[in-house]
Amino acid sequence: MLGPGEMPPRADAQSPWTDADFRVSEEDKDELDEPDLAENTRINRDSTIRAFQEWCARQNPPRVAYPCTTATYTAYGLHLIRRGKAGEFKPDTVRQYMSRIWNWQPEDMQPDPSRVRGKIRLWRQEWAAAGGEVERSAALTLPYLLKCLVQCDESTNIGRRDAFTLALAYCNVHRRAELTDLLVKHVKILPTGLLVTTATSKTDKQAKGSTEFIADRDDIQLVARARAWYAVLKDLGADRPDQPVFRALTVTGRLANRTLATWRGDRMKGGAVNDRVQLLATKAGIPYIANKKVTAHSLRAGPNTDMIEAKVPLRERNRRGRWPPESNTADTVYDRPVTDPKDDPLSKVPLG
Repeated sequence: MLGPGEMPPRADAQSPWTDADFRVSEEDKDELDEPDLAENTRINRDSTIRAFQEWCARQNPPRVAYPCTTATYTAYGLHLIRRGKAGEFKPDTVRQYMSRIWNWQPEDMQPDPSRVRGKIRLWRQEWAAAGGEVERSAALTLPYLLKCLVQCDESTNIGRRDAFTLALAYCNVHRRAELTDLLVKHVKILPTGLLVTTATSKTDKQAKGSTEFIADRDDIQLVARARAWYAVLKDLGADRPDQPVFRALTVTGRLANRTLATWRGDRMKGGAVNDRVQLLATKAGIPYIANKKVTAHSLRAGPNTDMIEAKVPLRERNRRGRWPPESNTADTVYDRPVTDPKDDPLSKVPLG
């Protein structure tokens, strides 16, 4: 960039850079070696890349996995599609695998993904026409949520934790990672509700965070259940502001030993939340709703479905669920109404 009267530098002019300008410290290198991804994203990416590298190594002659050519990328995609057609994968699963591999490649040497994507689209159409269906979690709507809450023995520490987990996840439309990442200081208990700050979420790329006031309800009793669980945390000596809200407990209700948990630390695992939700749903007699399995994700689909039924605008549901403002996902993916035969418009026609 040159100003008025400035001349471009001579080709033989000495560069002002030295070797030090191209190097980082050992401390910087250690930090740069740490992944820039959320835990579950990192685990999924690493397993996908490992499978790709192993496949490349098995070829005769072996193929180069990084950076890979378009031919190698396409051949592996077709290999996964063939396995998928044999029943091992679904089209969306292969699409995710190939996307992870493409993103892993160097930016200036990424392969052309167009043929693989085209083959996946064609396979998906054939798969859907043959009866294939994307698996979705059931919607744990309010009536079903209350049935699960009844199964929590709130005279115990485990029951108090589980009841608050269900209540908060439903009321704030939480993803599992958002829920388990909450710290004590992120939840402020007020007389009429909770002020909850979700520090990071899947769609919050800038980590701006989101704070919501969640009004108390007589049916869910969010404030009472929050106070009961926070009293347990205080009794366990785990109520410092920087400590996690949700903790793994032993069968006797004491803090589980987490000294070997190198990644999640003291935080409860998302998989453990899923296990507790499924256990409570089974006890309530609703492991499946409308032929869909109840999982922790049901606590996200359920409140959105209830809000749609109550005519809550998409804009407000996006804000509460931390979907991007312009997203239609809450309408297209997370609406799981349980249909009634009386909803069939043809039923309004008199019998012939």
